[in-house]
Amino acid sequence: MSPTKFQTNLQLNKRILSIVIFTFVCYLSIGLPLAVLPGFVHGKLGFNSVLAGLIISVQYFATLASRPHAGRYADHIGPKKVVIFGLSCCGISGLMYVFASLTTATPMLSLILLCVGRVFLGVGESFAATGTILWGIGATNPIHTGRVISWNGVATYGAMAAGAPLGVFLNAHWGLVGVAVTILIIAALAIALASTKPAITVVTGKRLAFRTVVGKIWMHGLGLGFGTIGFGVIATFITLYYADKGWSGAAFTLTVFSLGFVGMRLIFGSNIARFGGLKVSVVSFVIEIIGLLMIWHGHSPFSVEIGAFLTGSGFSLVFPALGVEAVKQVPQQNQGTALGTYSAFLDLGLGITGPVAGLVISHFGTPSIYLAAAFMVLLAMLITLKMMRDA
Repeated sequence: MSPTKFQTNLQLNKRILSIVIFTFVCYLSIGLPLAVLPGFVHGKLGFNSVLAGLIISVQYFATLASRPHAGRYADHIGPKKVVIFGLSCCGISGLMYVFASLTTATPMLSLILLCVGRVFLGVGESFAATGTILWGIGATNPIHTGRVISWNGVATYGAMAAGAPLGVFLNAHWGLVGVAVTILIIAALAIALASTKPAITVVTGKRLAFRTVVGKIWMHGLGLGFGTIGFGVIATFITLYYADKGWSGAAFTLTVFSLGFVGMRLIFGSNIARFGGLKVSVVSFVIEIIGLLMIWHGHSPFSVEIGAFLTGSGFSLVFPALGVEAVKQVPQQNQGTALGTYSAFLDLGLGITGPVAGLVISHFGTPSIYLAAAFMVLLAMLITLKMMRDA
């Protein structure tokens, strides 16, 4: 790479990172209370483990319901305002956690306040994450869509990885209030920073009906949803898998998965623009399938770790690769709606993975879910091949 091209790439990445930092703040707000709230609900408030788990799930349902709306508003009022609104919702979730921690004497009231906070956080995730991607695309160039989405994903998973242990540390020293105040502070700082950045011009023109947008991108979303299941079964059930095998080190397997995910985005993210999203998706699905089959057939922790690394590497480029192709299907004034709707398939895939995989485990044992996940990813690959043929 010539010095001039290197300098151009560096400047482009700096511009993208100056915007995806808002995604980092959003997902740090998600990661901080993730390992803290179940213990608070179960241990502090005295509710059962089912309610403790549902407190976490409330956010996912709110995200799923609000994703398409986030994209539509970004099309109409611009992504900067949508991002600031999303970050404000993240801050309000922290405020709700403060109120919940102050009302533990009335457990039901405290639980309701937590639920309200989780709803705000789910809406905040939709608006901040979707708006940030569109802001990044508008601040650079549509040809860099894949790179913007890739860096956005690095910010997402980096924040989640940092947020959970930091949240545990804050909770150990200052309780839920410490976690909540931290969320309030970082959200306020991010809002102040976002307010100083220039907005991008909202593209005017005749907009497609929502139903038409869904009709144009639903196959891309379906591929994403099926491809996400591999990530879902590792994130949710790898600990149970290791317990069934009598092994230790499940947490390291998640670390290896994350290394594969982040490494692939950083090193090969530019291949989406070079070869096209559909081709990159097919190769990604093949790698993900091999990884899942290795976990299913795992005869040692090392082989499972290699499988997790391959699964993370394969899944890494699926979202940006199919996302690039999805937004191409609609005019620029509808790209926010397309991206928000497309992203909702990821939430849906993760949402159904838990209960369906639990049903499979009850009948066929824990390893079987990785074989089933490989089959789902195979379906995603076949859908993508059909799109390639149609194109």
